[in-house]
Amino acid sequence: MLRAWRRARERYFEARHPFPDEAWRESRARLPLLAALTEEEASRLGPRAWRFLFDKRLSLHPELDVPFDLPARLALAAQACLLTLGWTEREHREAFANFHEILILPEAFKRHVEEMDEFGVMHEYVDERAGETSYQGPIVIAFPDLMESGDLNGFNVMIHEASHKLDLGNSPDADGFPPLPRDIDPREWHRVFTAVWQDLQAHLAQGREPPIDDYAASHPGECFAVCCEYFFTAPRILDDAYPALYALLVRYFRQDPLPRRFRP
Repeated sequence: MLRAWRRARERYFEARHPFPDEAWRESRARLPLLAALTEEEASRLGPRAWRFLFDKRLSLHPELDVPFDLPARLALAAQACLLTLGWTEREHREAFANFHEILILPEAFKRHVEEMDEFGVMHEYVDERAGETSYQGPIVIAFPDLMESGDLNGFNVMIHEASHKLDLGNSPDADGFPPLPRDIDPREWHRVFTAVWQDLQAHLAQGREPPIDDYAASHPGECFAVCCEYFFTAPRILDDAYPALYALLVRYFRQDPLPRRFRP
């Protein structure tokens, strides 16, 4: 009964809001990340991103006087929904139920931060950010960084902040430990990510450049988000550096981005 009701609701939405095929083709043409998808993947991602635009409010700051057409909006939604492409519709909705708005700002913004280190010393500093989010809060991203996202280089502010939303699914703090499916033991998750964290810290302590962005070494929650960026936009780098982590994320996201990079 419930399944029939959901299908009826889907048909009603599709009738009222026909999927914009041409705009979706343009979205894929603009972003290498979306162009790399197989046709089967794109056929599933497009409608999910389209519905996402109706489920979430997309707000542009009043001072942001730039064209933001339908292909651009679809591309933004698709980058977020790419994380849940391997999940069911129900899992997708539940994963992103903890926010209702994406706010785009004209520039990167600054935040006054207070953090206590492992020795109990409080540090205060001003942090410039390309994006941020909080428990039950909106996703906030800077327009210039959004425009630099969508390539295959390990950087994607939309994926980064959407990853934090997954992380916040079971805690008011992004701690790098999102809700896990039954086939992933939390002890395995902790063991694999701890090994990555320790390797990043060792690189920095020895004055060596880490194999991924050193922002991943700033906090466990940032480690998860940065690794998600690499998983989807530069999977070869992540797999070469941390194959156990890459294999774990393949199971977590139920998709393997690596073959997409080498399609003709």
